Amino acid sequence: MDAAGTHTQTFGQTEINWDKLDKTKFYFVGAGIFSGVTVALYPISVVKTRMQVASHDSVERSAISVIKGLLKTDGVSGLYRGFGTVVTGAIPTRVIFLTALETTKVAAFKVVEPFKLSEPTQAAIANGVAGMMASLCTQTVFVPVDVVSQRLMVQGYSGHATYNGGLDVVRKVIKSDGIRGLYRGFGLSVITYSPSSAVWWASYGASQRFIWSKLLDDGVAAPSEGKIMLVQAAGGIIAGATASCVTTPLDTIKTRLQVMGHDQRPTARQIVKKLIADDGWTGFYRGLGPRFFSMSAWGTSMILAYEYLKEIEDKYGRVDGAAAVRFPGEFVLMLRRTFTAAHLRDLPNAAAVTLSCLILSIPNLTPPRTRLGAMA
Repeated sequence: MDAAGTHTQTFGQTEINWDKLDKTKFYFVGAGIFSGVTVALYPISVVKTRMQVASHDSVERSAISVIKGLLKTDGVSGLYRGFGTVVTGAIPTRVIFLTALETTKVAAFKVVEPFKLSEPTQAAIANGVAGMMASLCTQTVFVPVDVVSQRLMVQGYSGHATYNGGLDVVRKVIKSDGIRGLYRGFGLSVITYSPSSAVWWASYGASQRFIWSKLLDDGVAAPSEGKIMLVQAAGGIIAGATASCVTTPLDTIKTRLQVMGHDQRPTARQIVKKLIADDGWTGFYRGLGPRFFSMSAWGTSMILAYEYLKEIEDKYGRVDGAAAVRFPGEFVLMLRRTFTAAHLRDLPNAAAVTLSCLILSIPNLTPPRTRLGAMA
C-alpha cells in the first residue's frame, strides 16, 4: 500500500459513519454528556452577555468585575441565571443540530469528492456547509430560548428589567410584542450563528486534517487514541478562535437587540451607531475574551465528547441489545471526584439536578459485565 493510501486509511479511523450509529442511544447518552458540559461552561456565557450589554457608564465592564459583581449580589447561582431555560431548550436543539450536521456532511462530502481537492479543503467545504445548514435548522427553536435566557442573564444589570423566572419573561414579551417578540433578532441570529457555525466546522474539519497530515501521520502505524484526541482538541481550539474573531461583532449587536426592554425597540442600525458613539469600533468586540474562551472551551469539550460518543456507540452500541452504551469507569469516577455534594449544593436547582442525573445515570447505562463493581 502506498503512503497516500496508508494516510487515508489511518485518518479514516478518526471518522465515524453516521449511518451505522444507533440514533436513539446516541441522542439519549449525548443529552446527558452535553448537559454536563453546559453546567461547567455556562457561567462564561453569562459573563460574555453582561459585558456586551453594559452601558457606557457601567462600572462592571471587564470579565473580572462582572464575576465579582455577580458573586457579591447573588453568589454562585448568579453565574447560572437563565440556566434552566437553556437546558430545557438544548435537548431538542441538539437533536436537530446533530441530525442536520451529520446528514448534510455526508451529502456534502459526496458532492465535493469528484473535484479531487485536497483533503483539508474537502473537509473545510463539507464541514462548513454542514455547520451552516445545521445552524439554520435550529434557529426556530434556539432564538426564543436565547431571548429568554439572555434577559434572565442581564436582569437588574445596567438598567435592565427584572423577572421572576423564564415563564415571566415569556409572558411579558408576548404581552408587549406578541409571539414575534420571542423572535426578536431572528435575522441577526441567522446571519450570526449560521456563518459562525460554518466557520467553526470548516476550521475544525480543515485544521484537524492539516495537523494530522503534516505533523502526526507517520504513514505506517494506525493512530492511537491519544493522537486522535490531541488532533481533535487542537482542531476545536483553532475553530473556536477563528469563529469568535470573525463573528463577535454580529453577536454583540444581536445580544443588545434581544435584551432591550419592552419600551425600547431600537433597530440594528441604531445599536451600531450607539456602540460606535460609546466605544468606537472596539465596542463591537465587547466580550471577545470570554467569547473566545467560551467557543474554544465549548468547542474542544463538545467535540471530544461528540467524537467519543460516536466512537463508543459505533464500537459497543450493537454488542448487547439490552445495554445502551459502555462507558469507561474512569469517566464516572472523575465526575464523582470533581463534583461532590458540597459543590452541588452551591449550584442553582436546575444545574444541580442536571449534573446529579448525569453522574447517577452513567453507571446504569453500562452493561453489567463492565460495571465498576464487576470490574473490581
